[in-house]
Amino acid sequence: MTLALFIDIVKDTLLDCAKLIPFLFFAFLLLEALEHHASEKINNALASSGKAGPLVGSLLGCIPQCGFSVFSANLFSNGVIGIGTLLAVYLSTSDEAVIIMLSHPDRKLDILKLLAVKVIIGIVFGYLINLIFRKHPGPEKHIEDHCKDCGCHDEHGGIFKPALHHTFKTLVFLVIIVFILNFAVELLGIERLEKLMLTNSVLQPFVAALIGLIPNCAASIFITELYIDGVISFASVVAGLCTGAGAGLIVMFRENHHIKENFKVVGLLYACAVISGLALSFLPI
Repeated sequence: MTLALFIDIVKDTLLDCAKLIPFLFFAFLLLEALEHHASEKINNALASSGKAGPLVGSLLGCIPQCGFSVFSANLFSNGVIGIGTLLAVYLSTSDEAVIIMLSHPDRKLDILKLLAVKVIIGIVFGYLINLIFRKHPGPEKHIEDHCKDCGCHDEHGGIFKPALHHTFKTLVFLVIIVFILNFAVELLGIERLEKLMLTNSVLQPFVAALIGLIPNCAASIFITELYIDGVISFASVVAGLCTGAGAGLIVMFRENHHIKENFKVVGLLYACAVISGLALSFLPI
């Protein structure tokens, strides 16, 4: 690869990502306003949902970012919600994926389809898992502790500072991932990249779901970019984003001292995501 080609890749990456900055900031500002003004109500709704837990959890989980997966991890770790409700939130969570897809106007229908499918997956598996497992008892913990777990909020910063933080963090990951993908396409070619991701293989959802387990928004951005570039299928992006609970998994392992239960949650999450991806791969969606 020549120096000129490398510079072109860098330029294209920076230009493509720079166009997204205003949109990303505005989207995160809206989300921060929602969390800032409605967190107490959301906490009460999820904590008091009872038998409707998987339904409520799945609907809340589809809101962009991993905030609600963190909320549910805290509630689960203290016995407020069951494992089915927790998995419903995790399965419907897409971390930064929806925001990235929203920045592509031609992907509006994909966003609606993705959200609808993931909500249904969360509800179905949430109720199914709740029939099999029960939550462990413990004292209630409130959603305000999310601020401590997230590490990006402060009481005096309002919504502007957190929105800037999330915008910058997402932009950094986006630049890195888009550059890597552009570089890989130039170096390997799109066909070889597709082979590495098992394109057109029934095994692709297994790989995508495994990538999604990485507890970082970079995983959801990477999976989303692969889907936008046509490297992975809709079934695989669903599988990958179903395991993409972001910081929720980290908080669960930190707050919940039932280590075996934590690994059980991860195993069930991966299994539900793969099963969903495999099922979707045989449907005309």
